[in-house]
Amino acid sequence: MTPERWDRFRGPALVLLAGAATALAVLVGYAIPDMPLLVVGGVVLLLVAVVALTQPVLLPLLAMPLIVVVLRFGAGPVDMTIADWILALAFWPAVFFAPRPFSPELRKLLWLNAIYQAATLFTVIANPFVANGVEWFHAWLLVSGALVVGWAVGATGQARLGVSLFLLACVALALPTIAEGLLRYAQGNFSEVYPSWPWSMHKNFMGNLMGIAALILYARPTWLGWTKRWAVPALVVVVTALAVTQSRQALVGLAVGLLVVSFRRHSERRRGVVALIVVAPILYLVLTMARDQIASGNEHNSWFQRLEWYAESVRIWLEAPWFGHGLRYWTQADAPGFFQPPNAFLEVLASAGLVGLFGFLVLWVGAITVLYRADPAFGTLALALGLSGQAQGQWIIGCPSSVSAPFLALRCAAGVFAAPQSQEPMPEATRGAFGTHGDSRSLHC
Repeated sequence: MTPERWDRFRGPALVLLAGAATALAVLVGYAIPDMPLLVVGGVVLLLVAVVALTQPVLLPLLAMPLIVVVLRFGAGPVDMTIADWILALAFWPAVFFAPRPFSPELRKLLWLNAIYQAATLFTVIANPFVANGVEWFHAWLLVSGALVVGWAVGATGQARLGVSLFLLACVALALPTIAEGLLRYAQGNFSEVYPSWPWSMHKNFMGNLMGIAALILYARPTWLGWTKRWAVPALVVVVTALAVTQSRQALVGLAVGLLVVSFRRHSERRRGVVALIVVAPILYLVLTMARDQIASGNEHNSWFQRLEWYAESVRIWLEAPWFGHGLRYWTQADAPGFFQPPNAFLEVLASAGLVGLFGFLVLWVGAITVLYRADPAFGTLALALGLSGQAQGQWIIGCPSSVSAPFLALRCAAGVFAAPQSQEPMPEATRGAFGTHGDSRSLHC
């Protein structure tokens, strides 16, 4: 953004913030006796917004590590995670102040998402309940909003810092998960781990998140600046945390991503052998876990639960085949089913019908095509993350709203990779931890 454009926006922004501060001051007197945490959160957000006026990339940068936080904040139909709220806050400085023009890849992705949003608008009109409309805006924010926030980070030359902050946040979550698993193993309990610290998380949320971090660390684009001394231990930590959760969908997604990163570029085909050595036991482990669940005959385990919910999701879709029952229909008192369909395609069918499914297919087929044709400097990793996310999305179960955070991270990363990477050297204080910059157009392991 040019200085002239920034100055033109800063005046109105200051007026809006002054109005928000006045309204907040009035509300504090009424709310602080009953909702002190809400007041504190509002004050903090206002202070961050004021600081962001001097550095517009601050909020998009903060969003990168905070998109892993799935603590809920809000009430009723707008009860969303902190990751959702911070993305909504970061979107505005990103969309107004990020460098222009957007890259051709980013513009195509945004148009594809617009087609999907237009297709799902029919179910919002056909099923007029509050959560349906809220989720329509939420879904738009999770895709287009995340892409724009990621672009703001990458195009301002902060890709290395932003992605590094995200990876460090993943490592910080992985360590207590591993510790919890070791404590269980010491007691003879070898079941999957649902992390309980620093907040409660579903195993599939943690597994998917660790899978995204593992792919980035495995690809290790040179512009990220992480040397093997730091990347390899971090990779071991996040993969160990993923293994502790025993999330099969995350394992399958990681296997798909590893194959894409390893085999797409001929100059790096040597890594294909390493990928196959890693992927083979992953697939064997997933198949073994599925076989054991089938052999157990326990109709309440996740395998048989999925089969039951697949059939039930199809039945629910057939009741409203064209426009579906509305986004997040299962949260309503009169819903035809009170579970989230454990498959991305079935969820879209039941929620938005055939019209919504058309938009969904346009979005994902188009996005994969755009990323496949993009410059391999960012397209390889973005494509791997996209295909990995699709593989994970076919097996979602028991992980309702919190599952959006891993895919939010994926889209933020795609936005970063769609942006030109800064060639400026890293500050001396951080170069020791993350290595040197090097050629921004290559991937290596």
